[in-house]
Amino acid sequence: MGEVMAVCRSSTHSFDKPPVDAIRLLEGLGVEGDAHLGRTAKHRSRVAADPTEPNLRQVHLIHAELHDELRAAGFDVAPGQMGENITTRGIDLLALPTGTLVRLGPEAVVEITGLRTPCAQLDAFQPGLMAAVLDRDESGRLIRKAGIMGVVRAGGVVRPGDAATVELPPPPHRPLDRV
Repeated sequence: MGEVMAVCRSSTHSFDKPPVDAIRLLEGLGVEGDAHLGRTAKHRSRVAADPTEPNLRQVHLIHAELHDELRAAGFDVAPGQMGENITTRGIDLLALPTGTLVRLGPEAVVEITGLRTPCAQLDAFQPGLMAAVLDRDESGRLIRKAGIMGVVRAGGVVRPGDAATVELPPPPHRPLDRV
């Protein structure tokens, strides 16, 4: 079982999202008051390509262990500064298969849709950060470490300190891919 360490939102398409005391997840929409709220794509690059495509990026989750790793590498990164809505600890988010349900607090449920694709804005925030959130596995495949994306399946209020638990989908499991 993991824990919610921070919750963040921004009503504008800013790079970072300031931490708040609580966020409300709205079923099928995302984070109330967040610029990425909606059934259809809200990320600028997605809207430019096809504004009618489903919003598979309603909620962005990052594991606090990534912040620890980045701090150890000399970066100054805190929750929300990489655009995430929810920072967790104790769950290997990157190892979850597509379709995993993450229960947050007493009511909210997010279905994991895929990996966040890191963008050049990371380097504008701190030079070298983009390279720091990319890696290669033993066979040379690219590993994206900048968090995961999901859609809200059940709404509810989420606060720091809430439990975060995982319910895997039935096998066969599909590894996460970028969305």
